Amino acid sequence: MIIGIPREIKTHEYRVALLPVGAKCLTQDGHRVFVQKGAGLGAGISDMDYENAGAEILDSMEEIYDEADLILKVKEPQPSEIKLLQKGQTLFCFFHFAASKTLTESCLSKKITAIAYETLFDQHGRLPLLAPMSEIAGKLAAQEGAKCLENPMQGRGILLGGVAGVERANVLILGGGIVGAGAAKVAAGLGANVVIMDVNQERMRYLEDTLPANVKTVFSDPHAVETYAQAADLIIGAVLIPGKKAPHLLAREQLKLLKPGTVLVDVSIDQGGVFETSRPTTHDEPTFVIDGIVHYCVANMPGAVSRTSTFALCNATLPYARCLANLGTEKFIAQGSGHQEALNMRNGVLTNRAVAEAFPNLPYQSPV
Repeated sequence: MIIGIPREIKTHEYRVALLPVGAKCLTQDGHRVFVQKGAGLGAGISDMDYENAGAEILDSMEEIYDEADLILKVKEPQPSEIKLLQKGQTLFCFFHFAASKTLTESCLSKKITAIAYETLFDQHGRLPLLAPMSEIAGKLAAQEGAKCLENPMQGRGILLGGVAGVERANVLILGGGIVGAGAAKVAAGLGANVVIMDVNQERMRYLEDTLPANVKTVFSDPHAVETYAQAADLIIGAVLIPGKKAPHLLAREQLKLLKPGTVLVDVSIDQGGVFETSRPTTHDEPTFVIDGIVHYCVANMPGAVSRTSTFALCNATLPYARCLANLGTEKFIAQGSGHQEALNMRNGVLTNRAVAEAFPNLPYQSPV
């Protein structure tokens, strides 16, 4: 099989989908690995590193898409990449289809096979390829939120951890999964008062036992969200329903209840966002202000720490990429229900029920 690694072209996306050690493993398995020139530079990996591992360097994105049977990427294909897709070609990357009907319809029209990192489950029901990026995004959420609270960013002018004799910031985290836990660790470590909300009682008991004393858990319901949001200086949206569009937990009209300069960091933006007023932003212009409330909605937050993110992501994806390359799509999907969930579309129809529920007018067929 020919495996292609294009350079990521999403705005300020510096990650790469395969490390040199991955290229070495795949070539030793009998595959050819084509890497676009400069694909790893954003993560500090040179073309020579790939060549020494057995990969072949191609000059252009067009050559990669023209030659490869399997494309390994980080982020969803951009419009210029979608034009290059070929019928029957397999893409293995983050897609987040439920957040974009345009992307979904464009990929369906090309009749590709889309296998998504974010809906691949392991035998324990976990999301092993999403987890490392969720951990990074959660930690970044608290870090970026703290920065956005500063006056030059139009925030409230609050130091997250406060100082002696001055009240520290109040941080509200909506969602107690990997993102929420990572955000809580950093915010608590900086000294903030942290409230983390979830609907899973067992998960909240675990968080109570493992997080610092300045973190408390609260069951999430609309009244509690509104009450704690009014007291918060920083609110982090960290809700995930695998494959589905994120629910709106804070409506536009509720912004007037918040303190001027409150910061909203929507980590769920790649699945549509948990704040009604959220819209995707980039690292070029990460924030916007609505009704005096600062919104940070960067859709590829881990791309800002590309080396950490690349190594964390590739460590997780390589075993699955090798399995996919060695077995082919059909046998890969047959490995179990977790792999079936990873298959989002094939032959012009959706195959993931959660994604299909976001677009009931698009064709759907069970993967088995």
